[in-house]
Amino acid sequence: MTENARPAIVIFNGYPKSSRENFDRSNVGHPHDMYANFLSRYVPQARVSVLFIADPETVLPAGAALSSYDGIIWTGSDLTIYHTDDPRVTRQIELMKEIFEAGVPCYGSCWGIQMAAVAAGGEVKKNPKGREWGIARGIERTGSGRASLLLKGKPERYNGFVMHLDEVTRLPAGATLLAGNEHTRVQALEVRHGKGVFWATQYHPEYNLHEMARLITARAQPLVNEGFFASTDHVLEHAAAMHALYNNPDSGQLRQALDIGDDILDEVIREQELRNWIDYLVLKPRERNSV
Repeated sequence: MTENARPAIVIFNGYPKSSRENFDRSNVGHPHDMYANFLSRYVPQARVSVLFIADPETVLPAGAALSSYDGIIWTGSDLTIYHTDDPRVTRQIELMKEIFEAGVPCYGSCWGIQMAAVAAGGEVKKNPKGREWGIARGIERTGSGRASLLLKGKPERYNGFVMHLDEVTRLPAGATLLAGNEHTRVQALEVRHGKGVFWATQYHPEYNLHEMARLITARAQPLVNEGFFASTDHVLEHAAAMHALYNNPDSGQLRQALDIGDDILDEVIREQELRNWIDYLVLKPRERNSV
């Protein structure tokens, strides 16, 4: 296979350097590694690169450099997208606007869905219901979601890994709501803007129980402060149970105690959105262009 025959996918890590360093100190996995792991399993022939786009010293791609990618993945971030006085935020929004004009297909989770909406003219605000953490429960496909290629193969109602405080509050023109739940109206979204298409979820198909347990452990004090747990010890007990189920996914006792089913444990179900994005927005256009 020639170099040009291999799809080029870049992962945009939206976390600033200080946050990534805190991940290392807190034994939290980096989301770009989770996406890279998926890509290595599903499209091992892909040329995968990572850019830390919140860092001022990172040179952002533009023009022909953007068009050299077959697909772009946006990770989460702990930045706040409506803080428009923060250049770490605004440089990412401006980059996404350029990507829409370049027509490179994007996928993103959490920060990604917010980026898709805001760069196309939508709005994001703090969720008045507070943090949605651990597992987003009862995500339901809309009528459009039932016909959507992004959610093709997903159950009608499912759960997903999640950790966020903000939500999309106004859809931009060209956006289609695909799924939501009681806590967060916009859980899955397609945005068509300019020449581009962005498929995005508020939840995280790239995570697994092990990675979410690590993240919950690192967020122990905020989860206590926000009233989800009585103490950090209770957070650690919950995270330990998640680790135990990760290591023993057939345990009926742990599944029942944590109220977790195959939509979380089975990567075939959990990662369906990522495979659909690769199949329909990354590989199929390459096949058409090669004819």
